[in-house]
Amino acid sequence: MNHVVYLDNHATTPADPRVIEAMLPTFSQVFGNAASGQHAFGRAAFEAVEDARSQVAALIGGSAQDIVFTSGATESDNLAIKGVAEAQPDKRHIISSPTEHHAVLDCLARLGRAGYQIDFLPVDAFGQPEISALEKMIRADTLLVSVMSANNEVGTVAPLVEIGRIARSHDVPFHSDAAQMVGKLRIDVDEMNIDLLSISGHKLYGPKGIGALYVRRRPPVPIQPIIDGGGHERGLRSGTLNVPGCVGLGKACEIAGESMLSEMERTLGLRQMLMKLLLEQLDDVELNGHPEMRLPGNLNLCFKGADADSLMLMVPEVAMSSGSACTSASPEPSYVLLAMGKPYDEASQCIRFGIGRFNTSDEIAFAADRVTVAVRKLRAMAGVLAQ
Repeated sequence: MNHVVYLDNHATTPADPRVIEAMLPTFSQVFGNAASGQHAFGRAAFEAVEDARSQVAALIGGSAQDIVFTSGATESDNLAIKGVAEAQPDKRHIISSPTEHHAVLDCLARLGRAGYQIDFLPVDAFGQPEISALEKMIRADTLLVSVMSANNEVGTVAPLVEIGRIARSHDVPFHSDAAQMVGKLRIDVDEMNIDLLSISGHKLYGPKGIGALYVRRRPPVPIQPIIDGGGHERGLRSGTLNVPGCVGLGKACEIAGESMLSEMERTLGLRQMLMKLLLEQLDDVELNGHPEMRLPGNLNLCFKGADADSLMLMVPEVAMSSGSACTSASPEPSYVLLAMGKPYDEASQCIRFGIGRFNTSDEIAFAADRVTVAVRKLRAMAGVLAQ
């Protein structure tokens, strides 16, 4: 493990040491239940959680009172979609995108089986949803528009301002799964008219098992809880709060807010370095996703003539992926790439590199060299088999 270069920061990120340091007291000193306000231990835990709530809100331009802590973005997506649907029983129509994470797609599939109509915005060759179609799709019974902020596979950033403006003009709540974008690029929920925003701790150098859902109060979003018992978190998410996780997420958001601009510049530089090295040594390499409107640390490339799974097996010293972690067991090529119009065979030849906070230029050079050697070998083997 010490010799593996980690370039899968979209799947998860290592916890920042400063996050771990902030969490440590919550295991031994501030260990109370945040709902136990009758004594000092509970009040200390409550205060730690409220500080974290403010830190999360500050990163997205929201109010602390609008932050609901969850177990992660998957739960946040479920609460946003199912909770808004349950709160509006007279409406049965939802608009989303075919390139969403499965946390959204599987929610929509369940609602579809329950009789809801789900319409998907077409996406262009870069993976951006076609905004011109959104206005035409909205109906009187549309209860939600759900479009992710930045795609977890190809890194393409959605036109959030335009989507939010259209949804708000029709009084339709706008939800965005921002697990990949929070902490990497600027998000302002007011400027973008986002009513519900999903956040995941382990995607921004915080701990696993913690996340948040921003739920706008003004104007209020119609939403019902999907977990019952105790009425915690404004009655929207019952259950004893994960105080260490909340503190860790808060600290991760604080760090991200302070270092976002410099980190964007550094990560983008490493991404450009990796792409330059690979393109200098290999031909028939194609970029997937938008060339400019993308996450700074995302590089998704098609190595034509080199099967992605075989490539990863040949380069065990570099941690990379062929798609999102939730579909890693699937033998099929990425549904995201297929939705973007990528031919089936080429979609099976694509690799996602996720560059993060702790990567170095030496690691990028090492990874480029190993990948280059492996691609050449795979192409040579394919050529021999074709003869």
